Amino acid sequence: MIKINEKYFPLYESKKRYFLVTGGRGSGKSFALSDYLLRLTYEAGHGILFTRYTMTSAETSIIPEFKEAIRRLNVESHFYVTKKDIYNKITGSFIWFRGIKASSNSQKANLKSLANITTWVVEEGEDFHDEKIFDTIDDSIRTVKKQNRVIWIQNPSDKEHFIYKRWVENNSKQYIIDGFPVTLSNHPDVEQIHTTYLGNKENLTDSWLEKALYHKENNPDWYSHNYLGAWIERPEGVIFNNWMEGDFSDEFDFGFGMDFGYSNDPTTLIKVAIDKTTKTIFAKELLYSPKLLTEDINEILTENCSKDDLIICDSAEPRLIDEIWNRGFNIKGAIKGADSIRTGIRILQDYQLIIDPDSHNLKKELNNYIWNDKRSGKPVDDHNHLLDALRYYVSYIETEPDFFVT
Repeated sequence: MIKINEKYFPLYESKKRYFLVTGGRGSGKSFALSDYLLRLTYEAGHGILFTRYTMTSAETSIIPEFKEAIRRLNVESHFYVTKKDIYNKITGSFIWFRGIKASSNSQKANLKSLANITTWVVEEGEDFHDEKIFDTIDDSIRTVKKQNRVIWIQNPSDKEHFIYKRWVENNSKQYIIDGFPVTLSNHPDVEQIHTTYLGNKENLTDSWLEKALYHKENNPDWYSHNYLGAWIERPEGVIFNNWMEGDFSDEFDFGFGMDFGYSNDPTTLIKVAIDKTTKTIFAKELLYSPKLLTEDINEILTENCSKDDLIICDSAEPRLIDEIWNRGFNIKGAIKGADSIRTGIRILQDYQLIIDPDSHNLKKELNNYIWNDKRSGKPVDDHNHLLDALRYYVSYIETEPDFFVT
């Protein structure tokens, strides 16, 4: 009897439509999924569409894995296997193996009408980047007779993938796996299943495990992505690598940083606490919104700040600062310029940054704020609205009064 890894129990138990199955190399994803899909065919009325974005020959690339799974279960007599389909002779349920896009695009057209499909499986999802095709097929999985499932399987790629943006970016939780942070989805509509080789060692050779440990010691970024299945969230040239998710701490004195925007850029507000003893900064995003009027900003400040709390803000809007000050808020403007940016970045880099898990825009900025010219200390002027607000406040605490106006 084949024992089911408890990590995959949600496939059997969850009533959600979407399943995101991720993991690093050697995690046993293919083994677990082929076993699950074969078991699912024992329930009458299921049609399973198993896809890769490109699949030249299911007979040589996919079918052998399922034949091996049938052999492991010792149920060869229950299935009829063709070059690109598997049928359960007991129930009539089936698995079709198809490519999403062929050179002629004919397969793409054929996958628009899928009346008998209850489960759509996408394998090697890192190669699938066409969101419109995804939505077209997803909309076709709509039978009312059985639970509908969309199972997306992939080794995590970079954060620009539409699946990351759709299911992870604004609905995520960070976990520590083997000492490395790994971001997983906690989207309410998605069942995330994540496994690594650490739970599959009995099925891996000693030489393979030695290779993994070598990379852990000598190439930790590659190890985190390739073996632990971490998304590539921090591109080359990113300015801040010194951060991780964690709860905001109210044990230390805190204040607020604010950056003003309007039409295209957001107005931002960030709560900041600094522990100088351990060189730790705690940050929590409170506001990220464009087209706010003064009365809107005052209302948001009233909800989040007391009149005694210090707010350090963008000094480019003196009239706005005066209007907020006249409402009784303790707000001061930061001097802006190349020197203040370089100084602020150096100060922030000297701390460990703990970012509140729900601060999604702040995390996005940290993952995209990069150098334009590192030698001169000049960053790209983008992905910095919350980071500027953070920099204003921290720089004030560290350098007052050199870089600020009242």
